[in-house]
Amino acid sequence: MGQRARNFVHFIKFVVLTRRQGGDSVATEILMPKWGLTMKEGKVSKWIKNEGEAVTKGEPLLEVETSKITNNVESPDDGILFQIVVKAGETVPVQTVLAVLAKEGETPDRREAVVRGGDDQPSGDAENTVRDGKKEGKAEFVPATPVARRLAREWGIDLARVPGSGPGNRVTESDVRDFKEKGGDTLPGKTVNAADSALAAAKKAGIDITLVTGSGPDGRITKADVLRAVSPAVQTKTTTASSPGPLVAGTIIPLEGMRRIIGDNMMASLQNAAQLSVFVEFDATRMVSFRDKVRKKYESQSLPRISFNDIIAMVVCRALAKHPLMNSRLTDQGIELCKGVNLGIAVALDNGLVVPNIKSADTLGLVEMAMKIRELAQKAKENKLTMDEIQGGTFTISNVSMLGVDGFTPILNPPETGILGVGRAKDKPAVHQGKIAVRTLMTLSLTFDHRVVDGVPAMQFLRTLADYLEDPVMMMV
Repeated sequence: MGQRARNFVHFIKFVVLTRRQGGDSVATEILMPKWGLTMKEGKVSKWIKNEGEAVTKGEPLLEVETSKITNNVESPDDGILFQIVVKAGETVPVQTVLAVLAKEGETPDRREAVVRGGDDQPSGDAENTVRDGKKEGKAEFVPATPVARRLAREWGIDLARVPGSGPGNRVTESDVRDFKEKGGDTLPGKTVNAADSALAAAKKAGIDITLVTGSGPDGRITKADVLRAVSPAVQTKTTTASSPGPLVAGTIIPLEGMRRIIGDNMMASLQNAAQLSVFVEFDATRMVSFRDKVRKKYESQSLPRISFNDIIAMVVCRALAKHPLMNSRLTDQGIELCKGVNLGIAVALDNGLVVPNIKSADTLGLVEMAMKIRELAQKAKENKLTMDEIQGGTFTISNVSMLGVDGFTPILNPPETGILGVGRAKDKPAVHQGKIAVRTLMTLSLTFDHRVVDGVPAMQFLRTLADYLEDPVMMMV
């Protein structure tokens, strides 16, 4: 029997098997998504829909919480939420079957919480494939067009995981392209265009390098791309249930979850960059006056009350325009000067830190900057930040003035070149115009990567920043 004839027999067997399963072929498994590069597991925080409820495509089904963000999982199609496999409150690995969606009138087989081609399971082309909790000796034949097979082979896509739209659920070219565009999984061991240093960094960080976007020639993934993907500034709070509770002497608090991720990333930042911190104390008296004038101007409008942090954020963007080397990234090809300022603003939460960034912050005015900072801070506190809002920063500000701290040495967010620490404003006796007077003084601390920028230009940036803040009119010069 020729290969074409054997394929036809396999196809007939597939159709017969599908019909015998009582319509199970139209059932859709809802899997635990993989949102972040370091995401290994997720927690089902709540089900928005109940078993037996009708759902429409794009409608939220459940809420999933990770160590970074909380987001809704939407229905991929119209149908009935036939079975909830993983209950609310349970934490499972990515690609675990969470629920089963069926067409109205269909009764598919009940599922178990098994992993579909996840990090710890073989893919559909492996010798021992896991299907509905049972191991099979060999993967079943998947009906597909020749073009679909070629694309799946080139892109490392498991055809068994691609929903087919052709006759008899045959996988077509458009099915494979749609699956890839929607972030479908690739097969383990797929060749990637990456530098050796990038592969080593990805292995050390424990991330899937095939999900990293390359910035090098022909999309080559560099070490800087990997470091950018595991930025230590993208952590958010965990749920109350995971908090250690009252601190009692003798209690052992497990170093796990967000706390371990923060610790690992902070150590990686210190080990992989030549970090140096410099300080400057400046006279903020005129900045206080400037803030008060702006507040008075907009007091009758429904706008945020301008704060020191808003002013400093705007001034940082102006200073970066004069010192572009501070708004850069270190890549395998060299130092990349960023086209715009994606300004990270550190937000302290109950049990961690998150640093969302304002895209194109250098194009915003003071009021726009203040509104954007409050919008992102509120989303951070409600755990509603998107991955786009916590990735891609070019420079970061960390303000601890509300804690009554004068200064500190912040740790870089790789691959960023600089991070600014802001201390409190405090009235002190100082020499002003040859006389002792009470002035409002503040301390700024700048940590920078000495591999990218030397001490003199970094200090010149900090001095420019202090000059602007001491006399905001200087920003116009």
